[in-house]
Amino acid sequence: MSTSTGALDRRGVWIAVAAYVAWGLMPLYWHLLKVVPSMQIMAHRVVWSALLVCGWLGIKYGHGWLRETLSRPRATALLAFSGVLIAFNWGLYIWAVNAGHVVESALGYFINPLFSVMLGVLVLHERLNRVQWLSVAIAAIGVLWLTLNYGGFPWIALALAASFGLYGLVRKLLGAPPVRGLGVENLFLLLPALLYLGYMESAGQGHLLTHGDAASWGPRVLGLLVFGGVLTALPLIGFAAAVQRIPYSLVGLLQYISPTLQLLVGVLVLGEPFGRERAIGFAFIWAALALYAGDGLLRARRSRLAIA
Repeated sequence: MSTSTGALDRRGVWIAVAAYVAWGLMPLYWHLLKVVPSMQIMAHRVVWSALLVCGWLGIKYGHGWLRETLSRPRATALLAFSGVLIAFNWGLYIWAVNAGHVVESALGYFINPLFSVMLGVLVLHERLNRVQWLSVAIAAIGVLWLTLNYGGFPWIALALAASFGLYGLVRKLLGAPPVRGLGVENLFLLLPALLYLGYMESAGQGHLLTHGDAASWGPRVLGLLVFGGVLTALPLIGFAAAVQRIPYSLVGLLQYISPTLQLLVGVLVLGEPFGRERAIGFAFIWAALALYAGDGLLRARRSRLAIA
């Protein structure tokens, strides 16, 4: 879709901003479900997201969308693998939020773009210029600083960055449309999620039918679990629509809205510590991102001028 029309561009920008704001404020939502074990939240997220996404795809594309998506070479194996990666990412993120690690989770999503750059170099044999290599080196210094001064290895941040970076790589190799891919991934995860939730219900530890602890069961908790599937699907659907309307370089800049909001939520709302050592480490990461993004914008501008 063309991006030359001003009104169309503005709509795409606002859709993308809304998606990233939703992802950035997500810690507040998962914090409301703190009484529910993280694995159960993740399983509910899979189930309700699968129902919503697959229902939407069925209405929009008919019953053939699944067959068309899986007709791509290696689609079944790659989407099964990407489903495992995104489930791990979701589960770790929810656990981290409810265990008081929102700031470190935000760090993971600040690191993720640069981790994806390294995957592009190592796996896709993409080339970096000197400025890009410098930005990667500065980010590495920031991670090393946090490792040495943070009081422990930032494994949550790196695991989130690695799992989401690998997820993006798998999806790039496959080339499936984002929402269709999510639908297939959710279908692969649906049966294990249902079996797990069924087992927890039968053991009296679920949150749908009965539970001994009234504080962790009820219409409010059930409603939050169901709506978690909506919050999983809608931002991604919006994101998929936005990238068709605005330049991808702009998408790359807007993505930092999400971890910035996560950081602010962790520090200002949930009261997580953010001392001098963390600030120095984050400063290195932010400097690396600013350098990399600035170089990308400059090269994109030169390309447009050359074409004109």
